[in-house]
Amino acid sequence: MEPDVKKYLRKVLNSLFYGLLWLALNVLAGLYWGYGIIDGGLSVYNVLFFTFFSLSLLGLLYYYYRLWRK
Repeated sequence: MEPDVKKYLRKVLNSLFYGLLWLALNVLAGLYWGYGIIDGGLSVYNVLFFTFFSLSLLGLLYYYYRLWRK
């Protein structure tokens, strides 16, 4: 396999893996453990979850930007 094709496929697989890992962790914390569900009022756990969700999304998008800008 050519080096350029191999490098491109590695980028695609890394993007897919980190995106699915981010999604799975946030679904686990938000829906399964219930930190993303607001019942009756906003709790400290909800705020912490949504803060983590937002910051980790920004980190993932920054990682994608750094990976694909080359």
